[in-house]
Amino acid sequence: MANHKSALKRIRSSEKRRVRNKYYHKTTRNAIRDLRDETDKKKAEKSLPSVISMIDKLAKRNIIHKNKASNLKSKLTVKVASL
Repeated sequence: MANHKSALKRIRSSEKRRVRNKYYHKTTRNAIRDLRDETDKKKAEKSLPSVISMIDKLAKRNIIHKNKASNLKSKLTVKVASL
């Protein structure tokens, strides 16, 4: 167990951050899944910008790597364009 006051605070803050990051990541994964399952081109084109924005925010917060974000965005754009 931690002995310093700052270490105890670090444990508390990192746990809060971990839970928040987990929420953002899971929400984005669900949005990506829903977009991939979409069969209507109009709905898919409407939801694509918001999903891309969510992916960019994850990359900015270092929850996912920037190259992974780029690959996801590229594949989703190709998927929507092919509908």
